[in-house]
Amino acid sequence: MSDALQTDDEYWMQQALLLAEKAEQQDEVPVGAIIVKDKQLIAEGWNQPIQNRDPSAHAEMQAMRAAGKALNNYRLVDTTLYVTLEPCSMCVGAMIHARVKRLVFAAYDTKTGAAGSAIDLLHHGAHNHRIEVVAGVLETQSRALLQNFFRKKRETKNYKPGD
Repeated sequence: MSDALQTDDEYWMQQALLLAEKAEQQDEVPVGAIIVKDKQLIAEGWNQPIQNRDPSAHAEMQAMRAAGKALNNYRLVDTTLYVTLEPCSMCVGAMIHARVKRLVFAAYDTKTGAAGSAIDLLHHGAHNHRIEVVAGVLETQSRALLQNFFRKKRETKNYKPGD
């Protein structure tokens, strides 16, 4: 990866981390997502399934919905999706259907990550679209944010595993 691309990826991931902090302030799992096209911010999203009472309101889905509206097209051709946590299978499926060009994620999700950790849906031979993947960009910062969030949750008496 070129130094310029790495610098761009870190810049945009930092913006996604700010959105993850916004999710945390709303007592949502701190995950943020940014969609960029031609070095321009197209859309953003953060986790909101609790607030929206919508299991599909993951950061990536929120960002893709907003990008579709901004681009007036459900196809997000030539875009890069930056997200602070490896996407789940629902989000990966939507990315494939939307024709996202690149995925850049921060922290690996060994329990439900569908971009290579728990499962690798992105490289399944049945798909007619391939997404370039860059993993681990600002991973330490994202992992710390997630770990601190769940540590605080466990310390409260109302926390139930799986929340």
